[in-house]
Amino acid sequence: MNYWLFKSEPDAFSIDDLKQSKTTHWDGVRNYQARNMMRDDMKIGDLAFFYHSNTDVPGIVGVMKIVKEAYPDHTAFDPRDKHYDPKSDPDSPRWFMVNLRYLRKFRKVIPLGLLREFANDELANMPLLRKGNRLSVMPVTEKQWSFILTLCD
Repeated sequence: MNYWLFKSEPDAFSIDDLKQSKTTHWDGVRNYQARNMMRDDMKIGDLAFFYHSNTDVPGIVGVMKIVKEAYPDHTAFDPRDKHYDPKSDPDSPRWFMVNLRYLRKFRKVIPLGLLREFANDELANMPLLRKGNRLSVMPVTEKQWSFILTLCD
């Protein structure tokens, strides 16, 4: 099993939105590195943290599960969609998405500031904590996953 972290701005799509819909496709990823992880590495049953970004207190807010492996991101083909990519072709798709299912929301946010306190120890080499990392999808090691779970609730 692999572990992941997905970022979303809560004004665009929040953990509460996922809780309400129960399952959703994660569309709009337009970074090749993130796309490759989704397309090549994510498997059904993998677990992921839901991270709220660009908010007063950015941090990890819950857990979700991969329930459908990568398939073409249809939003790339729709000129009316904000994620439209005129260079993406349905016969040779450039962008992919996965489906995720809500598992749980934490009672409190695990803030980025708290995670940074462990950047040199338990969370060493975590992509989220690297300066300049702007990926919206990133891997989490099993050790990092287990440690972060000790910080919640």
